[in-house]
Amino acid sequence: MATLKAFKGYRPPESIVRELASRPYDVLNSTEARMEAEGNKYSLLHVIKPEIDLDENISLYSDEVYNKAKENLDKFKENGWLLADETDYLYIYAQTMFGKTQYGIVGCASVDDYMNNVIKKHELTRPDKEEDRMKHVRITNANMEPVFFSYPAVTEIDSIVANYVESNKADYDFTADDNVGHHFWVLRDKEKVNRIIELFKELPSTYVADGHHRTAAAALVGNEKKSQNPNHTGDEEYNFFLAVHFPDNQLTIIDYNRVVKDLNNYTTNEFIKKLELGFSIEDKGTEIYKPISLHNFSMYIEGKWYSLTAKESTYDDSDPIGVLDVTILTNQVLEPILDIEDLRRSKRIDFVGGIRGLGELKKRVDSGEMKVAFALYPVSMKQLIDIADSGKIMPPKTTWFEPKLRSGLVVHELD
Repeated sequence: MATLKAFKGYRPPESIVRELASRPYDVLNSTEARMEAEGNKYSLLHVIKPEIDLDENISLYSDEVYNKAKENLDKFKENGWLLADETDYLYIYAQTMFGKTQYGIVGCASVDDYMNNVIKKHELTRPDKEEDRMKHVRITNANMEPVFFSYPAVTEIDSIVANYVESNKADYDFTADDNVGHHFWVLRDKEKVNRIIELFKELPSTYVADGHHRTAAAALVGNEKKSQNPNHTGDEEYNFFLAVHFPDNQLTIIDYNRVVKDLNNYTTNEFIKKLELGFSIEDKGTEIYKPISLHNFSMYIEGKWYSLTAKESTYDDSDPIGVLDVTILTNQVLEPILDIEDLRRSKRIDFVGGIRGLGELKKRVDSGEMKVAFALYPVSMKQLIDIADSGKIMPPKTTWFEPKLRSGLVVHELD
């Protein structure tokens, strides 16, 4: 049984929402954040990347940085840039990219659901990244950014959302600099709010799509507060954290590709000869070639594109991890031929989100920075859910979701 909770959000006035809403903290570094927020006092980056208001040489993990986040958040509230709603609501958050719109339910997920694995994960988290976000949540006492969840689509929820959206003007409606449209409604109909909450109770699980570190941090801080409160009841606001829940049939996972610095001392011809053991190889010439199906890869090396189709002996369709193309590439190429055994730590490999296009792979090889590039067919939502349900973990850098959620449309306080 999945928990969804209405909450009293803090939101910006409509007049400044486009300036305040920002990209997530983890998709841009400090230098990029400074540039993006330059001249914009409203940008939420002042709270989620507070180092931009401090000396450029400061450690990102110093107490001064986290305290600055709290100071800036207090200023946002004092200045009326974030205002509390009058009562508990759910919210609808829609995003439009390339003519396609996806509709999410914004509400609070449950810390207990995370701890009891009702909220299912598909990625490992790093303790250092968890602790960074935990400090941010502890000191601001808020979930400043929502996490990105999915759930098995429910026809009645889709109908409630569609009817409300058609009948009510959006509270926010703007297009960001990246041409992604953001549309946001406060769901003020209490009957519809209660019905959606009841329908969520019928879901056996929800799934972390994007934001595993933020999810872990929010849940772990909630659990800390529970252990520190001798009068804990389970109803306190810290038992819940901010999430946007999208139906699985509206989401698109795009490709997450690989570039490698060298061929492990093989010549190009020797390398391609070794690939023939696990793949059927076809020379595609100089025009960009995009994988056409699962188990079909494209490779770019020395100015030419190749189609690589994995032989049936290289994967196991009954194994949710073994059937993944990232697993095939690792087991057939990266480890045995290129001697790259730790994808998380190796300096010889890098990962390129498909949003940049396959031209980015060509560019990085042609520049001499990289020797070879591999493009993969995107993972499906079904594959993600199958892996999460099986309790297994995807290999690193497997999924890339677009569009990214904007931070600052609504904030959740923990008391």
